[in-house]
Amino acid sequence: MHLRWTLPLLVGLAALPACRSDGAGASATSDPQPRTLGATGTTVGTDPGGVGMGTPLVARAGHELAAFAGGCFWGTEDMMRQVPGVVATAVGYTGGHTKNPTYDDVCTHTTGHAETVLVELDPQKVSYAQLLDIFFQNHDPTTMNRQGPDFGDQYRSEVFTFSDAQAEAARAAIGRAQARLGKHVVTAVSPIGAFYKAEDYHQQYDEKSGTHSCAIHLSTGI
Repeated sequence: MHLRWTLPLLVGLAALPACRSDGAGASATSDPQPRTLGATGTTVGTDPGGVGMGTPLVARAGHELAAFAGGCFWGTEDMMRQVPGVVATAVGYTGGHTKNPTYDDVCTHTTGHAETVLVELDPQKVSYAQLLDIFFQNHDPTTMNRQGPDFGDQYRSEVFTFSDAQAEAARAAIGRAQARLGKHVVTAVSPIGAFYKAEDYHQQYDEKSGTHSCAIHLSTGI
């Protein structure tokens, strides 16, 4: 049975810190082992789909992959790792036209890549449609290439899909978000291309630093 979600998901966009490639995260360089997060007691891994530098992505048996870009990937990943049914996450770059981009490359806004969170989920515990609704309620999908103080195409709102069924679900979720917000949603929906895992210090940054880039409030029921 899937979880039913009540989602007063509050994102402090005005306080959202810009991601940086200098000293902002350089001390947090170790790759954390899978760990138990929050009150859910869920162990969340760090290798969705066997993620690498543009290598093929393959979900574990019975699992599904998803990818979301919604501004700075620190907070988006932190939020996804709190969701029961999410079994692994990693941050990286996709949607661009260059190979093996670095964070500094992406920050030039010339590579076309978006800061993206790759998610592996157990659809017996959380559906892809539920993850979409969580995604849309945890960022502002009405601002073009901007979230809070972060602006540029790397911070765009986009859902990268792994199948036609995911693309259809994403478009339906956009309709739900527009009805809820009463505004035009600018989120793009695109088939995923090569996904390049970001630098080590960006991975699970909020866990390493003991902070939350966004305020997250989840309540669930069966």
